[in-house]
Amino acid sequence: MKDKQKNKNKLYYTILAIVAVICIAVIIGVLLFANNNNENKNEKEIAYTDLIKKIENNEVEEIEMTVGSTTAKVKLKNEEEEKQVILPSTQAFIELIQEKTQDGNEFKLIQNPTNVLVKISETLLSLLPTILILVLFILLFKMQGLGDKGKIYDSEKSENTHTTFEDVAGLDEEKNELIEIVDFLKEPKKFQEMGAKIPRGILLCGKPGTGKTLIAKAIAGEAKVPFISMSGSEFIEMFAGLGASRVRKLFEKAKKIAPCIIFIDEIDAIGARRTNASGAESENNQTLNQLLVEMDGFETNETVIVLAATNRPEMLDKALLRPGRFDRQITIATPDAKGREEILKIHGKDKKFASNIDLKEIANDTAGFTGAELANVLNEAAIIATIKKHKKIEEEDLEDAVKKVTVGLEKHSRVISDKDKRLTAYHEAGHAIVSKFLETQQDVKEVSIIPRGLAGGYTMYKTNEDKYYISKTEMEEKLIALLGGRAAEKIALNDISTGASNDIEVATKIAQDMVTVYGMSDNIGPIYLKQKDPYEPQVFGENIDDAIGLEVKKLIDNAYKKAQEIILAHMDKLQAVAERLLEKEIISAEEFETFF
Repeated sequence: MKDKQKNKNKLYYTILAIVAVICIAVIIGVLLFANNNNENKNEKEIAYTDLIKKIENNEVEEIEMTVGSTTAKVKLKNEEEEKQVILPSTQAFIELIQEKTQDGNEFKLIQNPTNVLVKISETLLSLLPTILILVLFILLFKMQGLGDKGKIYDSEKSENTHTTFEDVAGLDEEKNELIEIVDFLKEPKKFQEMGAKIPRGILLCGKPGTGKTLIAKAIAGEAKVPFISMSGSEFIEMFAGLGASRVRKLFEKAKKIAPCIIFIDEIDAIGARRTNASGAESENNQTLNQLLVEMDGFETNETVIVLAATNRPEMLDKALLRPGRFDRQITIATPDAKGREEILKIHGKDKKFASNIDLKEIANDTAGFTGAELANVLNEAAIIATIKKHKKIEEEDLEDAVKKVTVGLEKHSRVISDKDKRLTAYHEAGHAIVSKFLETQQDVKEVSIIPRGLAGGYTMYKTNEDKYYISKTEMEEKLIALLGGRAAEKIALNDISTGASNDIEVATKIAQDMVTVYGMSDNIGPIYLKQKDPYEPQVFGENIDDAIGLEVKKLIDNAYKKAQEIILAHMDKLQAVAERLLEKEIISAEEFETFF
């Protein structure tokens, strides 16, 4: 692998050197051309025919010329200034001068040697077309090798394939299903004797950061087989047919080192649904077609398994997902509380925690976090602890890290006017008060008016349970909680601001999904109305959009009305919380409960 890299580097340096020579030649040529032009402007020219007449009339005193040059300097007997003449043929002109001198014409002939710089530049300029053709030839030759992509990680030599299932936490069921694949790779004959066919491909689906790439490496590490890694975007190039070529060479390489694993990350880059379009879309179609052919063309005795990862499985072509190509589809979900605790333990091995840190509590407070986000939280906590000069990671460091990852960086330096501060205080207090009186909403964890990220303030809630289904009542009350900030602004300050823009956006999206995706509208009923394709025919008529709009508006209006009712019923609590925020800027969960 190192030798290949060295050869590639040499080729790149060669191309760079050639390009540099071309650039130097062009620059020298331009400079000489400019210099000649300047000289021509300063000197008076004489026609070649006039020069011949003046030689015959014995009016020429001196002729100075350079060997190989097409111009000459002429000094006449009756004039002081030198003149320049363009010579149609240097050799013919010299022969003419020799003939005239034999006839008795007297004048001085000076022949200068060729200028080295001029000679070099003229040589380079003459070779310029040849050099350009050579560069194009090298590039075309190089292009032929562009299909040879994909990094090979040897299980015995590479540290990347030392990953095993022990390094993967929170995915117990997924690991159990993939253990069969490891057995296939370790002992393929055992399954072949039973008549079982080795799975051609396994598609790993899930949100970004859930561990799709990690579990693919773990399979290779457990089976101790080579692991060829390539991303979907690496197949796509500006050259037509190159994507298909790369697919062919990738599978040829895999067959030579079988048993092995091919891992294609972000396969949706080449595996999206085929279209009738031309240009780039046509190139993508060719690449996908080649992938389909290669996966169909495996011999039964070839232990090559294709693992692919995507977070957009709905985009993939149906031909790619049929049995015989990607036989299995495994969804990698966000981890539950137990899984998050295990992930935190793995990523916290090399970190120093204070004695009072309980990773189980952190796991309970980070519902919905992916493995990558949890690793990021611990890393941010370590950075914060270092900056604060703590000997170990404290509980406050972890809390700050969670806020930094979820809400954004705290901005104490931002100058805020008293009016904006007051508005933010009532807005956040409105969210907290309204949520308090909604049964399905989570308890308030912290309320703050210190700016973080793009937000002027925030209200954090305790996320101490994993939710897999959300009821209609929960979604309706979520709308009420989101609009609590706007309702508090309107009632307490008799004005509204742009601070509720994100709340309104989120609330509108939830209301739309309730009507078009979850069928929670009484008037429209349980019908899926969200179009995936803009060209999909509208089977419910043109008036359905108006009906959807009315239902969405009805949900938002009812939620806003209910939020205002809660605020009006608890104005004393709203004012008390808002004033405390103006005084302290942050209110904890315990302090918030004292108001009730």
